[in-house]
Amino acid sequence: MSRQQKIKNISVLGATGSIGLNTLDVIARHPDRFRAFALSAATKVAELAALCEKFSPRFAVMTNAEAADKLRAQLRQSHSPTEVLSGAEALEEVAAHADVDAVMAAIVGAAGLKSSLAAAKAGKTVLLANKEALVMSGGIFMKAVRDSGSTLLPIDSEHNAIFQSLPRHFGQGLDQVGVQKIILTASGGPFRTRPIDTLSEVTPDEACAHPKWVMGRKISVDSATMMNKGLEVIEAHWLFNAAPEMIDVVIHPQSVVHSMVSYRDGSVIAQLGNPDMRTPIAFGLGFPDRIDGGVRSLDLAKIGKLEFEPLDLQRFPCVRLAYEAMRRGGTAPAILNAANEVAVEAFLNNQMRFVDIPRVLEDVLSRVPILDAATLEQVLVSDDEARSITREAIALSRTALIGQGGAP
Repeated sequence: MSRQQKIKNISVLGATGSIGLNTLDVIARHPDRFRAFALSAATKVAELAALCEKFSPRFAVMTNAEAADKLRAQLRQSHSPTEVLSGAEALEEVAAHADVDAVMAAIVGAAGLKSSLAAAKAGKTVLLANKEALVMSGGIFMKAVRDSGSTLLPIDSEHNAIFQSLPRHFGQGLDQVGVQKIILTASGGPFRTRPIDTLSEVTPDEACAHPKWVMGRKISVDSATMMNKGLEVIEAHWLFNAAPEMIDVVIHPQSVVHSMVSYRDGSVIAQLGNPDMRTPIAFGLGFPDRIDGGVRSLDLAKIGKLEFEPLDLQRFPCVRLAYEAMRRGGTAPAILNAANEVAVEAFLNNQMRFVDIPRVLEDVLSRVPILDAATLEQVLVSDDEARSITREAIALSRTALIGQGGAP
């Protein structure tokens, strides 16, 4: 290092997921810079125990109490010094702990909202990989960041690319720094060229076979429907204070250009790199320094060509629904996110067809009352109601499908 720095304590929330494991890989490369202070998981006892053995965090949090007991017993046998906690409140505790410098918020879905918000309220550096925190409660979250003086760094590869492509003083307003458009790139997922009339036959394993990225099953399905991109549009709206009409999506199958910013003078600035999440993770951990993330350098000559295509909303209606929810405002994005989480889980459990996901989402978005989203309580009320109505809609859809001779 060029100057003496204190070792930063990092809480990794969602440590056993792909983002969490990549974060720990980067941390392990820089023992003189970072320490894994707290690690969390939902139910993966063996995986978290192995990480505790390797990184010796001060705390390990299991959201499931029974799993916490098992982890506690396992660590006791190995004489690990790690203290095991359990429950949602424990997640908030290790996110806001006085000794924590930065929090990797990588818990998937609505489950990561409260701990991410706790880190923001406590003034921590928040490395945000949980897009749902902003999708569900963007106004509340961004106010917490402003009020506490927290540093918010986006870890999604697209938003990290935009952050890198904007001037450091963009906070004064995108118009004032000459921005015309934020352009999110999307790989198009596994079904970019598959005939639309065959999408009703898609299996969960097919939907999870992403051509470029290795991810968890839920986010892989979101990539296949491109709801993931729709949620990223909403996230970009809050992160960069961008109006809906300033955010575009373009298909880029190579996943090399991670996103772009178009300026008034005709310039387009992009961030490029191999499709490896350790790049944005290393950027967030090291900010404002550039540190080694273990990622091989990009060889453009080897790649040969970069392709771009317009977004097909007939193939990917979930993106249209995300724009609609963003424009409607209030708790509409939270309703859409909740409905999507329930629908994706049902699809992964073979309880509904792939093509029924956007149909159910549109139905739920039209049926759940939209609240102001002025408080977290309002957001959670809409979230609960959307989940309940989504389950009802899936049950009705399933009954109708069986009545037509479809799969049970």
